[in-house]
Amino acid sequence: MTIDFRVALHALDRAYGGVTALTERVSRNDLLAFTRCHGWVVADVLFHVLCDAQRALVALATPDSGPPDRDYVSYWSGFAAEAGDPTPAAWWVRRSASAFRDGTGAVTLWRETAPAAVRAAGRTDPDGYVATQGHVLAVPDFLATLVTEAVIHHLDMTVQLAGMPAPDPDAVALTTRTLDGLLGAGTVRPDAWTTEQYLLKATGRIALSTADRHALGPAAERFPLLS
Repeated sequence: MTIDFRVALHALDRAYGGVTALTERVSRNDLLAFTRCHGWVVADVLFHVLCDAQRALVALATPDSGPPDRDYVSYWSGFAAEAGDPTPAAWWVRRSASAFRDGTGAVTLWRETAPAAVRAAGRTDPDGYVATQGHVLAVPDFLATLVTEAVIHHLDMTVQLAGMPAPDPDAVALTTRTLDGLLGAGTVRPDAWTTEQYLLKATGRIALSTADRHALGPAAERFPLLS
């Protein structure tokens, strides 16, 4: 399951562009709206994604010799297996985001950082490797993980904000491909699900119904595929 560099780069540009479009529509009051992330308001989630873009800049500027020990799919399953109590990290994000007077500081930093991360990605060796969070990934796989993070959190931020732009379809397509990889060969998501429902149910944002569990069979026990 290889990822084409050009596909991953385009999806990253569209994913980060989608979050930027969202920030152009939110008010200071909107930044206080609750999200799908437990304990976080919109400003908190945006700060979390901002940290992801900053991490991308560091990783892309410090290439690794390889070989990779994760790809764009196994990165998530391995990360989930190694994750401990998420509460301290969640509080760190809340406290850090609250350092801005009204949340708009995070918006400004995002608009500066996200395009820089995309430009840095475009200048990276497509056949190279990067180290991040204790793992080594091929550059296209790394970009794909950034796309998945941005798309899911884009949806998190809009749950209480009507009329906001949705994530870009090309970015959503790559995120869906990631979730399909986690779901595993031979398992098909229920036909009744929309793509957005798949993203939200596969990441634990929406609980599986009895009908969902029946349709998924034993694969239901693997949900959420990532969180």
